[in-house]
Amino acid sequence: MKLLSQYPKEVKAFLVASLVASAGGSLMWPLTTMYVFDELNRSMQDAGLVILIQSLGGIIGQLLGGALYHKVGVKRLIVGSLLLNALGLFSLPLINGYWSLLIVTMGLVGLFNAVSMPAIQAFIGFRFADRRGELFNVVYVANNIGVALGTAMSGFLAEISYHLSFVLNGVTSFGFAVFFLIYLTKLDAPKEAAGPALRKTPLSAGPGAWALLSHTRIYLYMGLGSLFLWFGNSIWNTGVSPFIISEGMSKAAYGYLWTLNGILIFAAQPLVGLIRRWLARTESSQMTASALFYLAAYVVIALMQSYPGLVLAMVLATLGEMLISPAIPAFISERAGRSAPFYIGVAGGMGAAGRVLGPYFMGTMFDSGGLTPVAWLAAATAVLSCIAFVVHARMSHHFTLPEDAGGAPPLGGTVLQKPLLDKPSES
Repeated sequence: MKLLSQYPKEVKAFLVASLVASAGGSLMWPLTTMYVFDELNRSMQDAGLVILIQSLGGIIGQLLGGALYHKVGVKRLIVGSLLLNALGLFSLPLINGYWSLLIVTMGLVGLFNAVSMPAIQAFIGFRFADRRGELFNVVYVANNIGVALGTAMSGFLAEISYHLSFVLNGVTSFGFAVFFLIYLTKLDAPKEAAGPALRKTPLSAGPGAWALLSHTRIYLYMGLGSLFLWFGNSIWNTGVSPFIISEGMSKAAYGYLWTLNGILIFAAQPLVGLIRRWLARTESSQMTASALFYLAAYVVIALMQSYPGLVLAMVLATLGEMLISPAIPAFISERAGRSAPFYIGVAGGMGAAGRVLGPYFMGTMFDSGGLTPVAWLAAATAVLSCIAFVVHARMSHHFTLPEDAGGAPPLGGTVLQKPLLDKPSES
C-alpha cells in the first residue's frame, strides 16, 4: 500500500480518525472479561453473561443501524450513536458497585456502538463506490493498527485501573463523533453532489423489511457462517483470557496476543494478498478460507495449551480475520445497491448473535472443564461456519439484488475518482 501521506485528503482524514477510534475501543473490549473475573471477583459464567447482554445490544444496534440509514440520515445516525456510546462508557466507573446497573449499561454500550457500524460501512460503499473493495480493506488495516496501539497499552492500563480504559475509550468515541459531525457537514453542504444518503429528509420507503429478507441468497448463509464463526471466536475472551490468569501469567501477556493480532493485520497484507490472488479470488471464497484458518487456530489451542501455542493460534486466527472482515461488506455493497445498509445490518446482527451465545456457553464450559472443551467446541463451530460459507458461495453465484428490490445504485451518490491504490482490488 501507499504511505498514508499519499492518499487523497478526504481518505487520509477518514483513516486517521478510524485509527484513533479503534485504538480507544481496543483499550476496553479485550479486558471486559478480565474486569468482571478479576476486578469484580465474579465467575466466568457471570463474565459470559455481561458479554451476552452487551452482544445482545449489539444485535439490536446492527439491525437498527441498517434499517435507519436512509430514514434518519447518515450524519444523525453515526454522530448520535457515537455520542451516546461515549456517554455510556463515561458512566461505567460511576456504577462499579451496582451489578444490575452495570449489566444494563454494558448492554446500552453494545447497542450504541453497533448502531454506527453498518452506517459507516454503507457510507464507505456509497461514497467510494468505484474502489469500495480496496477502501474496506484499507480502513480495516487502519483500524487494526489502532488495535495494535490500543492493545499494547490495554494490559498495562489494567494493572493501573480498568476504569481508565473505559474513560479513554469514551474519549475516543466522543472524538470520532466530532470528526464525523465536521466531515459529514462538509459533504452535506452541496446536497446536489452529496446525494440522498447524506440528506436529512427521509427517502422514499422502498421495499419493506420482509420483502428484503425474502432475498435470502444475499445474506442468510453468509450470516449463519458469521454466527458460527463469531461464536467460536469467543474463545479468546472466555477461554484464553481466564486460562492465562489461571496459569499465573501476567495480564499483559493477554494484551500481547492482541498486539500481535494488530501487527499481523498490517505486516501480513502481502501474504493475504497472495492467498486472495491464488486461492480465494472472490469474496465468497475468502469467507470459506477464513473459516478454515479459524478451524486450524482452535485445533492448535486444543492440542498446545501453552503460550507458544496461543501465539501460533493467534497467527492463524488473524489470517482468517484478515480474509473475512473486508469481504462481507464488500460483497453486500456490490450485490445489494441501495439496500446495502439493511443487509449489512442483518448480516452483522446474525454475527453478533454468535457473540451473544458464545461467551455464555464457553464461560460455563470453562468453569467446569477448563480450556480443552472450549477449544473443541470452537473447532466444531468453525466447521459449521465453513459449510455455511460454501453453501453461500453456491447460492449467491452471479446473484444481484433486482432493481425493484432496492438493488439500484444510490442516486446521486458520489464516488472517489482518484484511485486509492496502484492496482485494482484482488478481492
